[in-house]
Amino acid sequence: MLIGIFSAFGATLSWTYACSIWRTQTNIYKPIEINFLKNIIAFIIFSPVLLILNYSTNYKYFLILICSGIIGIGLGDTFYLKSLNLIGTRKTLSIEALSPLIAAISGNLFIDENLNLNTWIGIVIVTGALVKIIKKRSYLLDRDSKLVLNNNSLDKYIYSFLSVLCAVIAALLSRFVFLESDLTPIFTTEIRLFGSIIFLCLITKMKLRLFFSNFERKEKNQFILSALMGTNIGILLQQIVFQSLPLGIGWTLLSASPIVSLFFTKKEEGKLTNEIIIITFILFIGICLILL
Repeated sequence: MLIGIFSAFGATLSWTYACSIWRTQTNIYKPIEINFLKNIIAFIIFSPVLLILNYSTNYKYFLILICSGIIGIGLGDTFYLKSLNLIGTRKTLSIEALSPLIAAISGNLFIDENLNLNTWIGIVIVTGALVKIIKKRSYLLDRDSKLVLNNNSLDKYIYSFLSVLCAVIAALLSRFVFLESDLTPIFTTEIRLFGSIIFLCLITKMKLRLFFSNFERKEKNQFILSALMGTNIGILLQQIVFQSLPLGIGWTLLSASPIVSLFFTKKEEGKLTNEIIIITFILFIGICLILL
């Protein structure tokens, strides 16, 4: 269990850092282009594991993982990047706090994972803090340093909610494979990446704009680093979480993203208020209850 806990916080840190880089690119390039390219880079980095993959494993599990990659990485990450562009890193990551509740219910319904009372209390606290963050009407600084009201209309959150739904379904499929097979996290990561690439190839009809060639050297290095951190390391650690912990507990720990995002949000969303900081740390209290 301990390795799952550390992996969850490692995945959170890696993913949040990568999001801070992808966020800057969504203002220039299409989210699906960024998602496609980062997955290709990540797949190439992990490609040597294909040489030692045990192909005698039931192909049913490969198919399930490909579906998981299509739903979670292909669709989910595209929705996620679109959300980053519309509402920013902190609010996008805060909505991820919905995932523990959905994941816990899904785990209980579909793979018979029963959670104790502390876990459910923690999930309720996290969800309540999330609602408060979404409902808060914050004032942001515009380019002329004037205070303007941030419009928190619900339609701006649709991509983030879709991202959460896709992520939980993909996690449920991954957790099922770990319970039923002997595949390791690094193998499942590569298979899921393969599924996402095939899906994105079909969606874009291979018309990927090679915007990467327009990057300056520093930007290229940052993008490659973000793919390594957010996709390779982030998804690998996430898979370790799904292997080691029940779905609801794993996703609750992964929902620490809003806390980490405090280090990135000031640049893109203006000054943090004490209320936002307090609400965000209430999320942390809810997570701590999971570990009691």
